[in-house]
Amino acid sequence: MGEVVRIQRVKGTRDLLPEDMIKRRYVFERIREVFEVYGFKEILTPTFEYTKLFELRSGEEVVEQLYAFEDKGGRNLSLRPDLTSSVARLFVNAFQTAPKPIKWYYITNMFRYEEPQSGRLREFWQAGVELIGSSNIEADAEVIALLIESYLSTGLKEFTVNVGDRILLDEFAKMIGVKDDIGLMRLIDKKDKMERGEFVKALQEFGLNEEDINKVFTLIELKGKPDDVLPKARELFTSEIAKEELKKIEELFELLKAYGIKDYALIDFGIARGFDYYTSIVFEAIADNDLGIGSIGGGGRYDNLIEVFGGKPTPATGFAIGIERLIPILESKELLPEFKVGSDVFVAYIGNELEIKKKAIEVTQTLRKANIKAEYDIQGRKLGKALDYANSIEVKVAIILGRRDLSEGKVTIRDMKSGEQKQVAIESIVEEVKKLL
Repeated sequence: MGEVVRIQRVKGTRDLLPEDMIKRRYVFERIREVFEVYGFKEILTPTFEYTKLFELRSGEEVVEQLYAFEDKGGRNLSLRPDLTSSVARLFVNAFQTAPKPIKWYYITNMFRYEEPQSGRLREFWQAGVELIGSSNIEADAEVIALLIESYLSTGLKEFTVNVGDRILLDEFAKMIGVKDDIGLMRLIDKKDKMERGEFVKALQEFGLNEEDINKVFTLIELKGKPDDVLPKARELFTSEIAKEELKKIEELFELLKAYGIKDYALIDFGIARGFDYYTSIVFEAIADNDLGIGSIGGGGRYDNLIEVFGGKPTPATGFAIGIERLIPILESKELLPEFKVGSDVFVAYIGNELEIKKKAIEVTQTLRKANIKAEYDIQGRKLGKALDYANSIEVKVAIILGRRDLSEGKVTIRDMKSGEQKQVAIESIVEEVKKLL
């Protein structure tokens, strides 16, 4: 034999064990329930797409963050870094004439080639929605309310969804004479990761004087409850376009009151969001934590994206929840229930005859058909070893089959916590086990 090579897990990925998966499934199911209550329907697009799809959305520089490759047919493909581009492609391919709005959701994995850090991996999961075909502020309110209710469904209560506006940032850039509005937005987006002096220096490189820099600080301090923020915003933003946008935001928060979740939504006009394709309302969710995790989800309106992919002009809005960021926060706040992984009942038997093994299987199947998680000793161990194993996998009940008991139509049921055991008739096994679970 040659040298044995031990292959490590790929950087930026995780092995999810049963105790991880049961938590994830719980969170997915809570979120899925809320998505469906809101009338969203589940979709799933291919794991890989033509690289061109992502270049069209974000330019060629995005390829650096993609898992891009050439397949055996010479096609340039990439693993999906998000689902919004794929959803837009699907819509353009087959749903442009479908009744609007279209309400789709997904819960799946994505891939981005970036440096792994707290809450950020190269393979990660998102739960998200896309609402396509409505330009009304009601659509923005619907998805923001759904985002809030999704977090509440998981038990999270200490969080806010902060709402900003891309149009207002564009207007602000014009107001202070900055032509590279996207560059300015990207800088503002990074403001929380920079020292004040470093941020000021970066603003000066945009050619801003002291008065304009003060206006930038006024802008990013416009955060809080709408009643407090909107009057100040009206003083800062004076263009007609900005005034119209502020009216929309005021209406948005009035609508959120009707959803009964207004206390979780705040204004933050310093939000730029990382993607260039947002066109109006943007928002991100922040939860207090000691894990170094920033945004736990976000989204916004992207009215131009469908057109970029060759479709007719179509308004759309949506969001994505970062599962790799949400679950550690839920764990750190002890908001997830206590989960029992694996079986509740273990069936052991004494002897090695085929008939007694068959009886052990029959008893196990009876329990399983009653929706009781059960397994039997496929290793055929001696009773002491079998019960040691039952203890190690933390079952609540052991059922012991012996020749004499079976000849009388009985089995022995053992409460693994108390150690108490009793004989019961085979036909009443399910009823007796349920008393102990």
